[in-house]
Amino acid sequence: MVREIERKGINGIFMLLVAVVGAAALVRWLVSAVHDNAQDQVAIPIVIGWVLWAGLVAGFKIVQPNVGKVLQLFGNYAGTLKQAGLWWANPFYTARSVSLRVRNFETGKLKVNDHNSNPIEIAAVVVWQVVDTAEAVFEVDNYDNYVHVQSESALRGLSNQYPYDSHEEKVLSLSGSTADVAEKLKGEIQDRLAKAGVRVLEARISHLAYAPEIANVMLRRQQANAVIAARQKIVEGAVGMVEMALDALAKKGIVQLDEERKAAMVSNLLVVLCSEQATQPVVNAGTLYQG
Repeated sequence: MVREIERKGINGIFMLLVAVVGAAALVRWLVSAVHDNAQDQVAIPIVIGWVLWAGLVAGFKIVQPNVGKVLQLFGNYAGTLKQAGLWWANPFYTARSVSLRVRNFETGKLKVNDHNSNPIEIAAVVVWQVVDTAEAVFEVDNYDNYVHVQSESALRGLSNQYPYDSHEEKVLSLSGSTADVAEKLKGEIQDRLAKAGVRVLEARISHLAYAPEIANVMLRRQQANAVIAARQKIVEGAVGMVEMALDALAKKGIVQLDEERKAAMVSNLLVVLCSEQATQPVVNAGTLYQG
């Protein structure tokens, strides 16, 4: 693999002064030759001088902030100018500019299947930056297009690893575990882009929905699952509260309850705690036993 080599150029301001002085000297020489009617004798040296001066001027390279100049000499990689400013290098170098700025893009809405084989629509935002100009230019044909294609490929692969949603705490899902999924997506994309000299700074899901053909059905399923999950929590909490009430009554000796009265009390408490609507108390002045 071709690795980046940072190259230092010659100070461009100094070489600019050299070019100005050289041009002034050539002009003065030409004027003096014309004045002495000796232009025929110095014509060839003056032409050679101007050719050399043109070559000198061709060596100037302007490097903008956060832009790298990839230098090649007759097809061979010669290094990269990365420091901003005016520099001078071998005039035979060809230079290609590569942006080192942070860039981002949003993938198109992809229609894929999640871990449960449900069709979904998903899209992601990817923030990336070129960190190795040599790899970006020479290892892949078009690094910008390569980033887009590989990011979509990673997003498709990630979608198959997780369900759209899950009501279990330990099961990651695309909709419920956004931070974990984003970190996983970032790693998946980075693995694919390592050979292109690109670093992924951030990747996160920007659009997530069920496919239109199953959206209504899955919405009802989500609602049913949510109701079941909520009911489970309510029942667990109610059982715990009933247990605490019975233990407190027994420890403080407020009242002695036999098994039948305990069952009646548990039944009443569960009705009160698990009911969706406010319960109406009924005062029973009688007894559970037939006398």
